[in-house]
Amino acid sequence: MIMRILVDADACPVKEIIVRRAEQRNVPVIMIIDTSHVLNDGYSTVITVDRQADSVDFKLISILDKEDIVVTQDYGLAAMVLGKGARALNQNGMEYTAQNMDRLLLERHVSREIRRSGGRTKGPSKRSREDDEHSEHRLVSMMNGCFL
Repeated sequence: MIMRILVDADACPVKEIIVRRAEQRNVPVIMIIDTSHVLNDGYSTVITVDRQADSVDFKLISILDKEDIVVTQDYGLAAMVLGKGARALNQNGMEYTAQNMDRLLLERHVSREIRRSGGRTKGPSKRSREDDEHSEHRLVSMMNGCFL
């Protein structure tokens, strides 16, 4: 099997970085989007799915191979990716692992409960050039087979 990069591409801010680095190494990229988005970068295969809850996630998991790298900001999808033996990367360069997944899912649950009860939670910081550089570095490391 050949390594591919599968991207939960609806809100991914590092699509250009992924394509540039993958193209340099002839690594296939599959961008998965729903019908509310349009994407054509000239390199990636783009799969468009219905605009239903989790339809991108379900499609991605259905085509995932163990050798693939998945880029997503969705902790639930990342957990499924890890469960299938593949690797997952957050758009900020954090690799999802068995060691950090429980904490991330718990934090997501606690934040959801706070919002549900009328509270507010802090949103993500504004994206920086350092975020892009960190993401690019981790992606290259993963493509080279390096592990944390």
